[in-house]
Amino acid sequence: MRLKIRHVTKYSFTEPVVYGLEQLRKTPKSHRAQTVLNWKTKVAGGEKELQYEDHHRNVVELISIAPGATELILSSEGEVEMQDASGVTGPHEGPAPVWLFERSTPLTRVGPKVRDLARGVAGKEGLDQLHALLGAVHEAVKYQINTSEPDWTAERALEEGCGVCQDQAHVFIAAARHLKHPARYVSGYLKLDDRTDQDAMHGWAEAHVDGLGWVGFDVSNKVSPDTRYVRVATGLDYGDAAPVTGTRIGGEGEVLTVELDISQQ
Repeated sequence: MRLKIRHVTKYSFTEPVVYGLEQLRKTPKSHRAQTVLNWKTKVAGGEKELQYEDHHRNVVELISIAPGATELILSSEGEVEMQDASGVTGPHEGPAPVWLFERSTPLTRVGPKVRDLARGVAGKEGLDQLHALLGAVHEAVKYQINTSEPDWTAERALEEGCGVCQDQAHVFIAAARHLKHPARYVSGYLKLDDRTDQDAMHGWAEAHVDGLGWVGFDVSNKVSPDTRYVRVATGLDYGDAAPVTGTRIGGEGEVLTVELDISQQ
């Protein structure tokens, strides 16, 4: 399946920016199941300073905001050819060791509710255990937009019983690590079946399985990723894989708008 993606992030400021730097993680990479045919990023209201790979092997573009700017537009666009690998990304790559993904973070902290959830699938092993965990998280944290906050932890999402894909992935990751599976967060693009326009990128989890390597689990849709899923960035949690992060001086009164269109060619 060939997918065409257009992703525009626009910041408007009521006060001019004095100084600002943004890190973009919106560029997919070719790997076992996806081939990036073309990809480009355009910047209005700033300048692309450089591009590099971070320690998770994510493509990072460093953008400086023009002094005095009251608007910054970050446009990414390209085509990706997808093949079905049944959710298996394959062997671990990059400088970060696999054991790093057993480490907890503030967003994936293991508390009583995560332990209780993990206990429910403790009788299974390996891939069977992870698929059982996928179903358990899907039942425990219902997908509901506009219900959670960006700083919600896995425990908080379980307490509330709802959240978005980011929250569901954090719960899965926390429980998988508690069960001794290295696990990581994945951000990317998902082609929807009923429309092409979307409001945001998607997020899911991957766990490392002996003999297979990294395997994906999308709690929101209760499936392993297929040809509709384009992987972009990975990390210990959402913070490592967020599409845009940065810092600035000035630029008060920020208004953010996102345009995302994903279609099959």
